[in-house]
Amino acid sequence: MKVSSLFTSLVIASSRVSAHSIFQKLSINGVDQGQLKGVRAPDSDYPIQNVNDGSFACNKDIRHQDSNVITVPAGAKVGAWWGHVIGGAQWAGDPDHPIAKSHKGPIIYYLAKVNNAATTGTAGLKWFKVAHEGLSNGKWAVDNMISAGGWHYFTMPTCIAPGDYLLRVELIALHGAQNQGGAQFYMECAQIRVTGSGTNTVSNTVSFPGAYKANDPGIQVNIYDNTGSPYMGGKQYIIPGPAPLQC
Repeated sequence: MKVSSLFTSLVIASSRVSAHSIFQKLSINGVDQGQLKGVRAPDSDYPIQNVNDGSFACNKDIRHQDSNVITVPAGAKVGAWWGHVIGGAQWAGDPDHPIAKSHKGPIIYYLAKVNNAATTGTAGLKWFKVAHEGLSNGKWAVDNMISAGGWHYFTMPTCIAPGDYLLRVELIALHGAQNQGGAQFYMECAQIRVTGSGTNTVSNTVSFPGAYKANDPGIQVNIYDNTGSPYMGGKQYIIPGPAPLQC
């Protein structure tokens, strides 16, 4: 067995038990909006691994959903915070908070325009990507999120038309993605209201499920080199989904 194959097998085996994560809160221009405020979240930190799962838009078994709709000015710096379990660490010194270091991968943000973010369902929504981060300068988006204590940031495009939206926050863990069905998808949605003078209503949209295929190059991919290092061995990583909106 090659060193890389042995390494990846050990990583996968050791990370199946409880090394998962949940998106739980937003910050807007540096202001923490509060735990589970306007965020639809399950109690389970387990991923979805079937890209055709009917709950692929905002996750399944949602247990936390309130009537808050978070105001987000167009152009604002938006932060998404992840924790191992609801509330953050599972125990003092939890090494898998906000997520296990082995779970390398991208973080992606989508919006879907809705009439009422607090009450809308997710069936049939049309989504457009507003930001993503993959592998850059020898670091995955997940590495940067862990370094920031669970926070990851993007800038809300300035041209987005005002109104209610669902914000889909997605992390894809690729430590087992060399096998089809091995990528782990962690996603939750936040209820937001974009303000400003933008006029872009975006017609280039995708559906969830439907936007991804199990064999897409950013979903079925071996991220390890011959030494077992999970940084693609100099190869480019292709982030799944469409290109982010450009204003």
